[in-house]
Amino acid sequence: MKITGHSTRVVDLPRPVGPLGGGPGANIATFVTLKIQTDEGIEGIGYAGFASNVLSKALKETVDGLAGLAVGDDPMMIEAIQERLLVAGGGGAPAGLVTRAVSAIDVALWDIKGKVTGQPVWKLLGGHRQRVPTYASGYLWRTYDLDALAETAPKLVADGFKAMKFRMGAEDSLAKELERMKVMREAVGPDIDIMLDINQGWNVNQAITVGRELVNYDLFWLEDPVQHQDYSGMARIADAIDTPIASGEYHYGIVPFRHMLEERSIDIVMADLLRAGGLTGWMKIAHMAEGYNLPIVSHLATEVMAHGVAAARNGLTIEHMPWTFGMFTEEPKIEDGMMVLSDKPGLGIEFDEEALDRYAAS
Repeated sequence: MKITGHSTRVVDLPRPVGPLGGGPGANIATFVTLKIQTDEGIEGIGYAGFASNVLSKALKETVDGLAGLAVGDDPMMIEAIQERLLVAGGGGAPAGLVTRAVSAIDVALWDIKGKVTGQPVWKLLGGHRQRVPTYASGYLWRTYDLDALAETAPKLVADGFKAMKFRMGAEDSLAKELERMKVMREAVGPDIDIMLDINQGWNVNQAITVGRELVNYDLFWLEDPVQHQDYSGMARIADAIDTPIASGEYHYGIVPFRHMLEERSIDIVMADLLRAGGLTGWMKIAHMAEGYNLPIVSHLATEVMAHGVAAARNGLTIEHMPWTFGMFTEEPKIEDGMMVLSDKPGLGIEFDEEALDRYAAS
């Protein structure tokens, strides 16, 4: 079997205003979709993206350039292809556009491998379990006022979620930050797991001060309290508070995770496959975390990441982030707070071609 070609598109999917506040592009999520074709008629899909649409043209060109280099290769040789493409990316790897492009290609190759073997990717990667806990994300932003938080959170519980993430870090006082936390806990009650994401918004002293107060609200984790490369600072926070620290989504490749683990700066490893090097890189990080007896969780790319979390023995929970759902013919299946993976070969998902036409970037 040989790779014969590929195709890409840029799509702007609608989403609620979130991490970019009310600025340009805040109400869209831009992705570069990828299809890789083979001489046996089997096709694999993947995608790349940023939180912003500013670099979408450059990202598409990077995906096109690197995917073109794989024409003629055996798609089953996933490690060899990734290694060669990262080298071809030169100074752009392992970070930025190159790694995001290679990650999309990697995912498409795993989709092909699953279709060739007749197996779902989660089984090919390890096959630990078919039902994995999931939590609602992408609904409770720091731009929401207290009334919006109190109104939205119970709706997620009514939808069947047993865990959810919300954001803090934008208030100008400790009292206001804690009031947000109080409103959230009261809105969902004591039996719902709450993850709190700061998106690097505090300094170390703030994180320790607020973190000690947050212990009364029984958080599932505190995410990215400070700048993601401040390993020693996060280690100080982890030592000072009882709430587990989760971090890792901002890192590219696998090496930064070794540094985080060696510094003992986190309790929960969070890896983003769009930055990590696709499913191949993400699974390496999962196994590295397992060696430190730590769990791993996903970031974004729900319909793809479900395969990694289900395959990893230390997979903890899947982020249910709806930004990408509009690209596909089906949404992930949720039952009683669990994401249920299918036995369909490959990723088990298909692009919705009508939706891609409708949301094609202008």
